[in-house]
Amino acid sequence: MAFDKNDGLPSLGVRVSNQTPKQKLQICCHRYILAAAKVLGRFNRARAARLTLPHYACQTPLFMPVGTQGTIKGLTNSQLEDIGCQIILGNTYHLALRPTSELLDEVGGLHNFMNWQRGLLTDSGGFQMVSLLHLADITEKGVTFQSPVDGKPMLLTPEESIQIQNRIGADIIMALDDVVKTTITGPRVEEAMYRTLRWIDRCIAAHERPHDQNLFGIVQGGLDPILRDICVKGLVERNLPGYAIGGLSGGEDKKSFWRVVAQCTAALPEDKPRYVMGVGYPLDIVVCSALGADMYDCVYPTRTARFGTALIPQGVLKLKHRAMADDTRPIDPTCPCMVCKNYTRAYIHSLVTKDAMGSQLLSYHNLYYMLQLSRNLHSSIVEGRFPEFVCDFLHKMFPKGDVPEWVCDAMEVAGIDISSCCAPFSSCQHDSKSMPEEVSLASRLSAIFRKKMPLGLILGIGRAFRRKRTSSLDILSSKRAPRGYYKGKNCKPTGFHTRKGGYVLMQEKLPNYVVPDLTDFKLKPYVSQCPIEVKTSETSQTG
Repeated sequence: MAFDKNDGLPSLGVRVSNQTPKQKLQICCHRYILAAAKVLGRFNRARAARLTLPHYACQTPLFMPVGTQGTIKGLTNSQLEDIGCQIILGNTYHLALRPTSELLDEVGGLHNFMNWQRGLLTDSGGFQMVSLLHLADITEKGVTFQSPVDGKPMLLTPEESIQIQNRIGADIIMALDDVVKTTITGPRVEEAMYRTLRWIDRCIAAHERPHDQNLFGIVQGGLDPILRDICVKGLVERNLPGYAIGGLSGGEDKKSFWRVVAQCTAALPEDKPRYVMGVGYPLDIVVCSALGADMYDCVYPTRTARFGTALIPQGVLKLKHRAMADDTRPIDPTCPCMVCKNYTRAYIHSLVTKDAMGSQLLSYHNLYYMLQLSRNLHSSIVEGRFPEFVCDFLHKMFPKGDVPEWVCDAMEVAGIDISSCCAPFSSCQHDSKSMPEEVSLASRLSAIFRKKMPLGLILGIGRAFRRKRTSSLDILSSKRAPRGYYKGKNCKPTGFHTRKGGYVLMQEKLPNYVVPDLTDFKLKPYVSQCPIEVKTSETSQTG
């Protein structure tokens, strides 16, 4: 390891150039060879493309398994090729520690070192600011880590991150960004976003292989739409080969998650790849693809396999359960992978708690499932049947029609009608005029439970009663309304959505109040706009 002359801390190895950062920034911005992406098909915001990289031509949408130190646990490279893996993700921080970037450079890069002839992507080490926060100290210069190997402090700057990735030789390299958890609020989020923009210029200036490697910038800004918009505009001005949406999948609610993805994909260039970092749940990938994203990565498929869980179209199958002990069926009867063809649930159940072979078989199946999902997304978009594929996917995962509300909202913005896989609201079968004027609370709650109404609806009614104990609520009528509609402000009844797609109109029954005629009640469409536009006051504007 080389030592930094300024503070004496060991660095991760950086090459020195005679050009000034400003000169290199001007040169690099003009000599980038972009990752050639050809859009083959579209449906509204969703798109299927062919992404040509130096080592491999990929089809998007695509999922990238995570091989932190150049290997997917439990699988060989030939097995990964058999199941259709296109890109493997490696970790710059861990590869720099072991086997070291110098060794990788000597053998001709990570492709030769691990004997992998397809695509590689390396992250910048920024995620370790979150995962190893107790070992990291973040400053404007870079990140000082305490090595988990020998405990010594070690400095990772934007320049060193890029130089290490140049030595590793991946097809796609990521700029070092300042990462914070999405659950964090306040000035730290704004500080991280602006630091990410400052660091991208340092990364561009340090990039010495723009003809061989594609540098992607990372959009930060937490859950703040204003900060996200500033970061997107700043990165787009740099004209990078591709862009990633970072800082998600860190504990935020799904409503905030899909809104950030929708905002960023709408603002990013149409001819550049869009990579949502850290996303690996099948449902999330389908939703993000509908919103216009192209690339995903996550440890979820292989990590959950090591805990004895298999991915199936209906969700997950836990092979550790006692019920699997005598189940002679395959994991998924519809899956053509090697595991489902040759092994039963009972056999894998006998392995998952005792033998590493169990986790290896489940890792193989789970990755096959994720890669097959990517291929199905691509083909459905190209063949013009993407809405049918989404509805079929949701119908298998939610056979009762209880599709989460955030999915319904996201699909509405994506322009995909999923009403066929959502259960109709049960009370819509009743006419408001046939309901009695006075209905007791017990009767109403009883009817709600019999109709299997969502718990949130029940709790919402309870809160309404607690707020005004002297009044009662009468359900006047219910109407089917597309997700995202709201009632007119001049109407007395109040309304709220249910998870199953219904729209319930409710009215406080006050003394001497005449129930209005609802025949002329109109629903006004709410038009979602992406990127999200938020008006700010002078006090909230960032500098």
